[in-house]
Amino acid sequence: MNPARRKAYLEAMQIDTWDRRVSSPSPLAQTSEWDELERLVAGCRRCALCETRRQTVFGVGDRRARWFVVGEAPGAEEDRQGEPFVGRAGQLLNAMLRAIGLSREEVFIANVLKCRPPNNRDPLAHEAAACLPYLERQIALVAPRLLLVVGRIAAQNLLATDEPLARLRGRVHRRGDAGPPIVVTYHPAYLLRTPSDKRKAWEDLKFAREVAARG
Repeated sequence: MNPARRKAYLEAMQIDTWDRRVSSPSPLAQTSEWDELERLVAGCRRCALCETRRQTVFGVGDRRARWFVVGEAPGAEEDRQGEPFVGRAGQLLNAMLRAIGLSREEVFIANVLKCRPPNNRDPLAHEAAACLPYLERQIALVAPRLLLVVGRIAAQNLLATDEPLARLRGRVHRRGDAGPPIVVTYHPAYLLRTPSDKRKAWEDLKFAREVAARG
C-alpha cells in the first residue's frame, strides 16, 4: 500500500499509524467443508428471521486469515447485497483495517447472525443461539490468530456475558482453552455517530495488533 493511500485511510479514522508485521497464514480449510457450511446457512430455517430476510449473509474474506472480524447482524444494505459491512460502516471498517496495514480481502468478516432482524432491531437471544454454531464453525475453519469483535451486541453474544462494552475493551478474552484470543472494540456504525471515540477504537486496534503478534 503506497504512503498516499495509507495516509488517506488514516485521515478517515483521524489517527496515527504503525508498521505492519507479516506472519504465516492459517491452515487451508477444505473447500468442500466451506461449500457445505454455506449451503446450510443459505437454507437455514432455525428461527423466524428466515421469513423476513432477502438472503443470508454468510461472510467474506480470506479463509486462511490471521484476523477474523465479528459483527452483530446484517443491516438493510447487507441483506440486499449478501455481504457483511457494506455502506458507510463498511467503509469505516475498511479504513480501520487499512490503518493497521490490512486490506478487507486479508481478513475474514462475518456476523453473529446470518439474517437481518426486522427494522435492524437487536438480535434476540434465541436467534443468536440458533445462529452461533455457524459462526463457530467458520472460526474453526479459518483458524485465525485473533478475533476482533466489534460492538457490544456481538461481544456479549459471543462471550455469553452482559458486561458493558467499556468493561470488555482493553482485555483479552477467550472461548475455551483452544480458541483464539478475542479483542473487543466499538462497532463502526457507533463510531460514525460518536467520532470522539475513534481514538479509543485506535487504542483497541493497537492492542489487538499486540495480542496477534504474540502468536
